[in-house]
Amino acid sequence: MVLLTACNMLSEKPTDNSQWSANKYYAEAKNELSNGNYATAIKLFEALEARYPYGRYAQQAQLEIAYAYYKDQDQASAIAAADRFIQLYPHHQNIDYAYYIKGLANFNDDQGIMGYIISAIIKQDMSERDAKASRESFENFKLLVTRYPESKYASDALQRMAFLVNVLARGEIYVARYYMKRKAYVAAVRRAQFVLEEYPQTLATEEALYIMASAYEAMGLTDLRDGVEKVMRKNFPESTYLSDSNPLGKKSWWQFW
Repeated sequence: MVLLTACNMLSEKPTDNSQWSANKYYAEAKNELSNGNYATAIKLFEALEARYPYGRYAQQAQLEIAYAYYKDQDQASAIAAADRFIQLYPHHQNIDYAYYIKGLANFNDDQGIMGYIISAIIKQDMSERDAKASRESFENFKLLVTRYPESKYASDALQRMAFLVNVLARGEIYVARYYMKRKAYVAAVRRAQFVLEEYPQTLATEEALYIMASAYEAMGLTDLRDGVEKVMRKNFPESTYLSDSNPLGKKSWWQFW
């Protein structure tokens, strides 16, 4: 009789997670997430949503899914998950985090701001890549700091925005350099002007002025060249572009690039 009872008890024990509570789902999923098992964590968070679609656990699960996708380097899914949360819960107390995740996903970084800057310098200049994601990342962070200036993520978002502005400015400079090599001087001037108008406080300003002056020189527009050179000498008196070894107007200047 005792043996039979024990067998009945074993047969009644659930063999899957069908009887888990919302708290149990969430705890197990968070544990998988902490251990780097992102795919498993996502499945558990999704199961939590499906079984308990209402309440704070389901809402938080959506944010955790976005983060898990981001950590798993699935940027598109991370952005989609964050967008879904924003659409469903526009007034949620953690809505700032959803915008932050979108920014991170577009920023494509899991090392922190300084780690990314170092790796970018060592491996590849981010400004040589497609600027679309950089612009979207900047807009995501901008929305975060504008709408939620007191957010705990605002400080990091501002640092990333400052970095991204310089990235975008340098991207325009790369294009301007290309036009100069192709002797498309008008196009080079336009790109340089765009940098001065849109990114006036970035490190790219100095080279943008030099490109403009050099393009005007190449086109024989000496008055315009002199005007730009005057501005450049006033703002960057120690510029290497204006040194005796690289005087403004030398035809060999573009070989530097």
